[in-house]
Amino acid sequence: MPKSFDCSVETPVSIEQIHAVYCQRDYWEARLAPHKDLVELRAFDVDASGTVRTTVVQDLRNIVLPPPFGKLYPRGLELVQSETWTVDHDATVRGDIHVKAHGAPGSGRGRVVITPSRDAKRLECSATVQVKVPLVGGKLENLYGRQMIDQIPDTLRSIKEWIDEGA
Repeated sequence: MPKSFDCSVETPVSIEQIHAVYCQRDYWEARLAPHKDLVELRAFDVDASGTVRTTVVQDLRNIVLPPPFGKLYPRGLELVQSETWTVDHDATVRGDIHVKAHGAPGSGRGRVVITPSRDAKRLECSATVQVKVPLVGGKLENLYGRQMIDQIPDTLRSIKEWIDEGA
């Protein structure tokens, strides 16, 4: 059963700015750069309506296996995360995230909804997470849901820095 999480974040970043930054391939590459040995931006597209689609692949061999075995294990033990981001006519950012493990059991999905507060000084955020992993899905839902909510302020801060640097 999906689990929901909510938060409210004070930020000078607007919904339009979030969307504009998400539409830039350079932003995604910079965001992933610190993890370039483990993560790859495999696909990036922005369509005519402004919908952003990304696919990020994480190589799990060296994360879940001891170093000598990671080199011996065939490629294919990876986590594929596909994200779709849109801005609705009511100034709401919606992110749909789908995660699938290849070479191991498990999948998950999440939805992030970000709306401006009435005073436009805060963003109201909600996340819904569902993880399909035998035996531990519920525990992972709690972990990932909390991580999604905890990462929103950091993501907004990085967007603000990206805008300020004029990247």
